[in-house]
Amino acid sequence: MKIKTGDNVVVLSGKDKGKQGKVVGTVPGKDKVVVEGINMVTCHVKPRKQGEEGGIMKREAAINTCKVQVVCPKTGKPTRIGYKFVDGKKVRFAKISGETL
Repeated sequence: MKIKTGDNVVVLSGKDKGKQGKVVGTVPGKDKVVVEGINMVTCHVKPRKQGEEGGIMKREAAINTCKVQVVCPKTGKPTRIGYKFVDGKKVRFAKISGETL
């Protein structure tokens, strides 16, 4: 998977199309990512301990990686990701500008 935790991404399709956010987590087995403030769902939470409050909470749900694209740090536009070797190490770079991520 080319998208990593901490990347800034933009949503390409769906109800949150055009919104940007930071990747909070990834689910590599299912090709999904969790983006901060994107794909918010409502969860009904029961209190688990004495004194803890239950209720209705909102949290981020996972979204398919094909629906997000990494934002280039140099241009601020969505870009594809490529790999190249620099000093014997494999690094990711933005195809739109050649900037290392």
